[in-house]
Amino acid sequence: MIANTQHVKLSDLRQKVVVLDFYATWCEPCRESIPHLVELQKLYGEKGLQIVGLNVGGPEDYEKVPSFAREFKISYQLGIPDRELENLYMGDDSAIPQTLILDRNGVFIKRFIGYDDSAGEELESAIQSALGAR
Repeated sequence: MIANTQHVKLSDLRQKVVVLDFYATWCEPCRESIPHLVELQKLYGEKGLQIVGLNVGGPEDYEKVPSFAREFKISYQLGIPDRELENLYMGDDSAIPQTLILDRNGVFIKRFIGYDDSAGEELESAIQSALGAR
């Protein structure tokens, strides 16, 4: 994984169902959710899913992302959200992980806070539904 300073806007991902995953490398529930996200990207990427992992662990955590990505074999996009995006989606609750689903038009569909098996199942179901809707 090569670090870069490329700026990606949500509007660049139109026509895809986007899952934004706000995480930190030190967050245990985040670490539990990552393998499921990796699997979802593999299963549904060709159908129009784009997962984006957004690190909110702070500057000291950013340098750990490349080794974290290798450890979990993360194949989806990783980045750091700008303050505006972080405030928009996490302004009322800073708990992580937070996983949000946006439809192909960038419209917010569902938000998950925390992670357990039932949240993983609900997430996959919501993704399948969003991918099927045109």
